[in-house]
Amino acid sequence: MVKYVNLKPDAPWKEIRSTAKDWDAVGEAEVSRMLHHLHLVRAFEETVLELDGEGLIHGPAHSSIGQDGGAIGAIAAMRGSDQITGSHRGHHQFLAKALRYVDEGAGDPRTTPPTEEVETLLRRSLAEILGLADGFCKGRGGSMHLRWEEAGALGTNAIVGGGVPLANGVAWARKRKGEGDVVFTFFGDGAVNIGSVPESLNLAALWDLPICFFIENNGYAVSTTLEEETRETRLSSRGLAYGIPSFKVDGMDPVAVRMAAQEAVDLMRSGNGPVIIEANVYRYFHHGGGVPGSAFGYRDKDEEQEWRARDPLALLAREAIKRGWIDEEGDAAMRASAQEIMKSAAAQLTETDGNQRQIIPALWPDTAFRDHGLRGDLSEFDGVRYEEEETFSGDLDACKYIDAVASVMNRRMETDERIFCMGEDIHRLKGGTNGATKGLADRFPDRVVPTPIAELGFTGLAGGVAMEGTYRPVVELMYPDFSLVAADQLFNQIGKARHMFGGDTEMPIVVRTKIALGSGYGSQHSMDPAGLYSQWPGWRIVAPSTPFDYVGLMNSALQCQDPVLMIEHVGLYTTGGLGPVDDFDYFIPLGKAKIVRPGNRFTVLTYSAMVAPTIAAAEQMGLDAEIIDLRSLDRAGIDWELVGDSIHKTNNVVVVEQGPLTVSYGAMLTDEIQRRFFDDLDQPVKRIHGGESSPNVSKVLERSAFVGEEEIRAGFAEIMTDMGLGLVAAQ
Repeated sequence: MVKYVNLKPDAPWKEIRSTAKDWDAVGEAEVSRMLHHLHLVRAFEETVLELDGEGLIHGPAHSSIGQDGGAIGAIAAMRGSDQITGSHRGHHQFLAKALRYVDEGAGDPRTTPPTEEVETLLRRSLAEILGLADGFCKGRGGSMHLRWEEAGALGTNAIVGGGVPLANGVAWARKRKGEGDVVFTFFGDGAVNIGSVPESLNLAALWDLPICFFIENNGYAVSTTLEEETRETRLSSRGLAYGIPSFKVDGMDPVAVRMAAQEAVDLMRSGNGPVIIEANVYRYFHHGGGVPGSAFGYRDKDEEQEWRARDPLALLAREAIKRGWIDEEGDAAMRASAQEIMKSAAAQLTETDGNQRQIIPALWPDTAFRDHGLRGDLSEFDGVRYEEEETFSGDLDACKYIDAVASVMNRRMETDERIFCMGEDIHRLKGGTNGATKGLADRFPDRVVPTPIAELGFTGLAGGVAMEGTYRPVVELMYPDFSLVAADQLFNQIGKARHMFGGDTEMPIVVRTKIALGSGYGSQHSMDPAGLYSQWPGWRIVAPSTPFDYVGLMNSALQCQDPVLMIEHVGLYTTGGLGPVDDFDYFIPLGKAKIVRPGNRFTVLTYSAMVAPTIAAAEQMGLDAEIIDLRSLDRAGIDWELVGDSIHKTNNVVVVEQGPLTVSYGAMLTDEIQRRFFDDLDQPVKRIHGGESSPNVSKVLERSAFVGEEEIRAGFAEIMTDMGLGLVAAQ
């Protein structure tokens, strides 16, 4: 007969409800402050909906009315140095945190009018939602991307669940600093089922991170009901699978939420790791704008009325009045004051043209600001020592490429305690799967962080660490194809953060990855990532072809305040070249290409493992070709001065890349060349590239899919023919 053993989760799961004694314990001063802040948030949201109804908000306006009490209650338990990230429906989250910051130490809100700092906060927040220059993100963030680092509001996020891995990174950094700070990341029921959230839950539990995953369960993902989203609708149950203490609470009761948040904060500050809070709330309106959901047929008016009867603002006021902490006139005065502040804020940002309001034209951002801050200005490189192999002041000797990779990381981690490495299997196998982290785990065991297979989760976490600003992560993506698994964090979050949040958010992260063409790893492990990353804003891309260049460019990558992709190649790892003997402290400039073979007939542009075979082919054929190792591949990093001088001299260009026609870096480069140097070209740019298909495991088929010396020689012969020159003439 079968024997059954009932299993119990390792972590508690409980519902928290407030009692009259709990309200009394929270006390008069705190409840009054929460009521004041909720009045301000509610008046703010009503003004947003009013302006949206007049067509003055460009894009969506996701109102938090109905959900606002939950954020007020949660953030009431936090201190100023604690941090939050939020969701696309995040006005209340941002404002609640910012109000706690600017209102700290202010007088009794029942007798003291709001401070000028409070009024400025609300006006600048409204300006951001309207897309104006005085907004916290200078108008770039709008309704969905609100960030004020000084207040601990690190960004609301338009990608569902997108801010959760970043919050994990902030929590990782704060834990390492050891000052007791905690992080709350707010997201909705729709985000619970997206990959970034369970990956983040697992990492937070694994590493005991001080983070609260605050689920605003409003029952709908746009119009899809919770029952249509998941079988287990008690979303706090998700914590049990990861050993995370989990609380369920009525989000319409701000004091109950505050109690749950306080319990979570106490657990996190005592080193017990993450907590989940599921707050059941209700958005009074449709997904965006001021029209109720019932108007679209997916909710009924009775349901909406039942939830409105439980309004958190009305509850706070009612309970405060019952206890004699405020009277009805005092509550009405609070509301009127909040409305007047918002009326004034709107008046400072708009003007009347006849009977119609419009944005004051002078308040729009200057269109010249469009691309400003997409990347940093590289001022962090002021005073560094640049070197090239030919003029190097130190000693050089033959070394393997892979040894240079490990040596420079050893040196940088030795001299800079901010640097840490993160990735799969990097702590074992004598330096990871290829030896790139050789010796690091032994020397720096607390700064070599092995991860589970969770590229989305740990890449986003590293991005959050970088955004927090204290530490400098170096992430290894074992193969570049895995970038597609982590694509949201790499491209929507890390790559866009500086620009999206106004141009000031530094993102010092290095992502290392290797091209495995020719190694038999097949279609899903052999991508050249240059074409993919070069299509996305914000990334700098470097691709060293020699040990010496690797050291200098990795030093520059680690100095840079922007995200940098470091492209390596398995075909280079075991090759030899000159590298430094004991001086690993020099830099090679980002954005500086190098002529590796002078010539006059035509210009060849290439990078990484294609540099050596391109030189070899030109030598074997006796061609007068000028070969340039691009080294920096991002749009801002292409050395157009050197490239342009060469094209002006030769009037013919060949672009050589090893990978396929699809997701091609050469396509972008060719387009740029033909637009920039059309008048200098005697013929269209010649491209030498692989086939359309991705590589196969079959050795024969794989070889036919990518470029080697044979294809380079054939391409060179073709361009010489197109130039009207035979190979004899070329010689």
